[in-house]
Amino acid sequence: MTKRNLTIQLDEEVITSAKVIAVQRSTSVSAMVAQYLREVAQDAERYEYAKQQALQLMANAEGHGGHIDWRREDLYDRGERRYA
Repeated sequence: MTKRNLTIQLDEEVITSAKVIAVQRSTSVSAMVAQYLREVAQDAERYEYAKQQALQLMANAEGHGGHIDWRREDLYDRGERRYA
């Protein structure tokens, strides 16, 4: 895969912290950013795949879109009929 440069602007404190963390992890800030962005892209792809699967399952599900044969009054007993 071809690699290209990407320029970003960060606060000085963030850069300093990132460099310290990179040294502690025996890596580079560039590698940490690349890994993070790969994970974000993979999460987005997995979400989209799961969404499409769920939509497909819902479209193929049975028992949906049927006839409603109840009334609101049947669902909520507000006490009106309790003492009749």
